[in-house]
Amino acid sequence: MAHLTASNDTLSSPQHLFINGAYRPSSNNSTFHVTNPMTGEPIYSCAAATSQDYLDAVAAAHAAYPSWSRTSPSARRLILLRAADVLEGYLESDAPDILASEVSATRSWVALNIRATVGILRETAGLATHIKGEVVPADRPGTTIMVERCPVGVVFAISPWNAPVNLTARAIATPLICGNTSAPLPPPACPPGALNFLPTSPALAAAVTEQTVKHRHVLRVNFTGSDRVGRIIAGWAAQVLKQCVLELGGKAPVLVLEDADVRDAVEAVVFGALANAGQICMSTERVVVHDSVAKEFTEALVKKVGDVSVGNHMETPDVAMSGLYTPSSCTRILGLVREAMSKGAILLTGCLTPSGPNNTILAPIVLSHVTPAMAIFHQETFGPIICLTTCSSDAEAVSLANDNDFSLAASVFSRDVMRALDVAREVRAGSCHINGPTVYIEPALPNGGTGGSSGYGRFGGVAGIEEFTERKIITLARPDAKHPM
Repeated sequence: MAHLTASNDTLSSPQHLFINGAYRPSSNNSTFHVTNPMTGEPIYSCAAATSQDYLDAVAAAHAAYPSWSRTSPSARRLILLRAADVLEGYLESDAPDILASEVSATRSWVALNIRATVGILRETAGLATHIKGEVVPADRPGTTIMVERCPVGVVFAISPWNAPVNLTARAIATPLICGNTSAPLPPPACPPGALNFLPTSPALAAAVTEQTVKHRHVLRVNFTGSDRVGRIIAGWAAQVLKQCVLELGGKAPVLVLEDADVRDAVEAVVFGALANAGQICMSTERVVVHDSVAKEFTEALVKKVGDVSVGNHMETPDVAMSGLYTPSSCTRILGLVREAMSKGAILLTGCLTPSGPNNTILAPIVLSHVTPAMAIFHQETFGPIICLTTCSSDAEAVSLANDNDFSLAASVFSRDVMRALDVAREVRAGSCHINGPTVYIEPALPNGGTGGSSGYGRFGGVAGIEEFTERKIITLARPDAKHPM
């Protein structure tokens, strides 16, 4: 996300890299256009970081690490708290215009994104004094064993476009509070080089990412994005035996059991599927509903979806759902929809023709009779699509939910909470919510998938500390110890 400063105070102003405490153009002055997804028109020109720029940033972060890692926990906490306060002020200034222009964010999505980010920064700041080791009893006489939690060094953080403020803050906050240095976004009061921000062009992205993942001074990588790119990054990291945190895609199922409160389930599904036009890794994409309530649920769902206001947020600021990130997203999604319909899926509501000045507005689509034989059952759409599948038992619902390579989030609806708990424990997902939407997480929770196309590793809370620190064994032996030699 572009940040407007006193010397760079319009959205159309060129945006620079931030390396070693200073804004600067790329080393060869190359740039790329950032375009408005709704209009297709350029918003501003952005510096495209080169291979040399990334080398400079890694060198700066590596040089800053000794001083930053020795900074007191209270000092690091205050920096994140100050960053949260500054960011909160953007909600009434820069943030709405920037996010509306860059990612077609509606007003409600802007507010959610900024407030959630403020929460991440404040919650993570509180972890400063929770980076704890342990003392282990020793069999050897005269020996004390300590296991410390130590920062690892330089962390390469890669965040996505769909929630750019929230997910960038998540990518850097825990590494920083643990004493690591990083490379995306500059907060106030960090020493030069502790944090660097390097956007780059699509043409350069693959080469500079591979170089940085494999760089010997980069000791951790975290990536939030598609499973396709995540697999590539994991492959590069594997070549140099480097640890990653990868939060990738999702195909979140909602299981509606026969005793569910249908109204509550419909409310949660519509929010979970259509928030940010379905462009959230935890978005509800599949609904497995019991035969006995399928008719009631489907009728209520179609009506509720029809009540959602859809349109161009630049013309109608209060619209609930706006456009997708690219026209090609609509093309890909509609291809999956048409393939499903050719195999027996039924279109209950929605339009198969995108609209808007750049053909990025896609009205919500509800498909019934979706089966595992269809690609849309397995592939992430990342759009406003709800796929309905029926089941006749809890066991079948779980089997259908788990018939997928994604494992990020799920929900179960039932009036019998203990029954829902039993079902939730059987669903393969990093998060499973009972009687609530799939789109839900809090900063203190260990968010992530359980492998497959949703990736591995966890952001958030104490789990984040474990990902971005190393255990170091330190032993103390008394003088004059005798050893058996």
